[in-house]
Amino acid sequence: MSLQEIESLALRLPPSQRALLAQHLIASLDAADETEQAWAAEAARRSDALAAGAVEPVAAADVFADARRAVS
Repeated sequence: MSLQEIESLALRLPPSQRALLAQHLIASLDAADETEQAWAAEAARRSDALAAGAVEPVAAADVFADARRAVS
Protein backbone atom coordinates (compact mmCIF):
# COMPACT_ATOMS: atom_id res chain seq x y z
CA MET A 1 0.00 0.00 0.00
CA SER A 2 1.39 3.37 -0.98
CA LEU A 3 1.64 6.45 1.16
CA GLN A 4 -1.01 8.13 -1.01
CA GLU A 5 -3.41 5.23 -0.41
CA ILE A 6 -2.82 5.36 3.33
CA GLU A 7 -3.35 9.11 3.35
CA SER A 8 -6.57 8.75 1.36
CA LEU A 9 -7.90 6.17 3.81
CA ALA A 10 -6.85 8.22 6.82
CA LEU A 11 -8.59 11.32 5.52
CA ARG A 12 -11.85 9.36 5.36
CA LEU A 13 -11.75 8.76 9.11
CA PRO A 14 -13.90 10.87 11.42
CA PRO A 15 -12.03 13.87 12.87
CA SER A 16 -11.62 12.30 16.32
CA GLN A 17 -10.00 9.19 14.84
CA ARG A 18 -7.76 11.29 12.58
CA ALA A 19 -6.63 13.26 15.63
CA LEU A 20 -5.85 10.04 17.50
CA LEU A 21 -3.95 8.68 14.50
CA ALA A 22 -1.97 11.93 14.27
CA GLN A 23 -1.09 11.70 17.98
CA HIS A 24 0.14 8.13 17.53
CA LEU A 25 2.24 9.05 14.51
CA ILE A 26 3.80 12.05 16.29
CA ALA A 27 4.47 9.95 19.39
CA SER A 28 6.27 7.39 17.24
CA LEU A 29 8.60 10.13 16.01
CA ASP A 30 9.28 11.29 19.55
CA ALA A 31 10.08 7.71 20.57
CA ALA A 32 12.66 7.48 17.79
CA ASP A 33 14.28 10.69 19.01
CA GLU A 34 14.35 9.37 22.59
CA THR A 35 15.91 6.12 21.43
CA GLU A 36 18.58 7.96 19.46
CA GLN A 37 19.31 10.17 22.46
CA ALA A 38 19.56 7.14 24.74
CA TRP A 39 22.01 5.41 22.37
CA ALA A 40 24.06 8.59 22.06
CA ALA A 41 24.24 8.87 25.86
CA GLU A 42 25.24 5.20 26.14
CA ALA A 43 27.95 5.64 23.50
CA ALA A 44 29.30 8.67 25.38
CA ARG A 45 29.25 6.77 28.68
CA ARG A 46 31.17 3.86 27.12
CA SER A 47 33.67 6.18 25.47
CA ASP A 48 34.27 7.99 28.76
CA ALA A 49 34.75 4.68 30.60
CA LEU A 50 37.25 3.52 27.99
CA ALA A 51 39.14 6.83 28.07
CA ALA A 52 39.28 6.74 31.88
CA GLY A 53 40.67 3.21 31.84
CA ALA A 54 37.67 1.88 33.74
CA VAL A 55 37.15 -0.82 31.11
CA GLU A 56 39.43 -2.66 28.73
CA PRO A 57 38.72 -2.72 25.00
CA VAL A 58 37.71 -6.09 23.52
CA ALA A 59 38.39 -6.97 19.90
CA ALA A 60 35.27 -7.45 17.80
CA ALA A 61 36.52 -10.88 16.70
CA ASP A 62 36.63 -11.97 20.35
CA VAL A 63 33.14 -10.63 21.02
CA PHE A 64 31.71 -12.49 18.01
CA ALA A 65 33.55 -15.68 18.94
CA ASP A 66 32.12 -15.51 22.47
CA ALA A 67 28.63 -14.88 21.07
CA ARG A 68 28.93 -17.86 18.71
CA ARG A 69 30.02 -20.11 21.57
CA ALA A 70 27.12 -18.88 23.70
CA VAL A 71 24.50 -19.79 21.10
CA SER A 72 26.07 -23.09 20.02
